[in-house]
Order: sequence, then C-alpha cells, then structure tokens
Amino acid sequence: MLMRGKRHKTEFPLKGRVVFFATGNIHKFNEARDILTGLDIAVGMLRTKDTEIQSDSLIEISRASALDAFERCRLPVLVEDAGLFIDSLNGFPGPYAAYAYKTIGNRGLLKLMKSSKNRKARFWSVIAYCDGGSYLPVCFKGEAEGDITVVERIGSNKSGFGFDPIFQPDGSVKTFAEMTLEEKNGFSHRAKAVRKFAEWYKRLKL
Repeated sequence: MLMRGKRHKTEFPLKGRVVFFATGNIHKFNEARDILTGLDIAVGMLRTKDTEIQSDSLIEISRASALDAFERCRLPVLVEDAGLFIDSLNGFPGPYAAYAYKTIGNRGLLKLMKSSKNRKARFWSVIAYCDGGSYLPVCFKGEAEGDITVVERIGSNKSGFGFDPIFQPDGSVKTFAEMTLEEKNGFSHRAKAVRKFAEWYKRLKL
C-alpha cells in the first residue's frame, strides 16, 4: 500500500540509489539492510534522536518522523514505526508497543493475556520515505498476522528484540525471536513494508 502526504518542497532535493535508515535500533537497520542491499539499494544507518509524535495512527507518526529527520539531516531518509495489535486486548498496545515494552515487557503482556484463549494478533509496520522532492513523505505498509505465545521463546541465535519472543507468525512453528534474520524477513511486517518501498524506489527515474 502506498500513501502520499502533502507536497513538501526544498531547494536541494537529493536523489540517488543511496538511502539512510534513521533509527537507533540496530536490529531494525540490519533487517532493512538485508533486503535493500539484496535489491541493489545501498543503505546507511543514521542515528537520530526520536521525535515521535503521540498519535493512534502509525502513518501519522512515521510521516512526522520522516519529515523531521529530513529537515535535520537533508538526506534521503527512511523512518519506520511499528505496532502490535492484539485482538483480545482490543488492539492494545497498538502504536504504543515500544512504550508498552519498556514499561511492562513481554512478561507483563503475557500476564494480561493469562486467561485469554484468543491469542490472535498482528504486527503492522509503516515505512516512510523523504528526500525533499516530489510528494512527500511516501509511506508503505506491511502486516504480519500470527499468535501470541503462552511463554517467551528465544532462539539460540538471540536475534529477536521487543515482542519478538512472544509472536509466532502464521505459517511458522517459530517465534520471530527463534528465527534467523533471513527467516524473519520471510514473514515480518517490516520486511514486507521495506520490499514495497524498494519496488517503488527502483521505478523512480533517478
């Protein structure tokens, strides 16, 4: 899915086959880099301080973050925001997944679901791209449906982060945390959003 924001102008639009992922999360960067470099798109990690707005919309959050990151660095940037939506908790924690993880963590979330038979949940990811030209930012969504496990499950590679140890995507017997990076990119919401961006980006006349 591609969503366009309002036109945003700059005197120095930057174009090219190099993009910068603005994040402080090395795990997110590694997942995105694995896909983008495989599609001949060079990507660098841009460590910037988060200025995330408070909103119930992942699209609004990622758009605002991408615009802010571009205004500060004047480089073609990608920003990602993700949320975990659990059916039995009426969509909680949703776009506040990062805050929920910091405050109650995996164990706290499992405790909230202790008596719940419905374990269905979905991860959503929104990738926003901004380079100072055209209609910006441009957003791409990815979704992964699955179940919340009864206990945390972490693999020997210890590659998971956040709620990965308690999310088992449909079609897999493993949680995200039990997968290798390559395996996770075959299922994850983030990987799907990154691939949509890459398909669109490579069609641009650069």
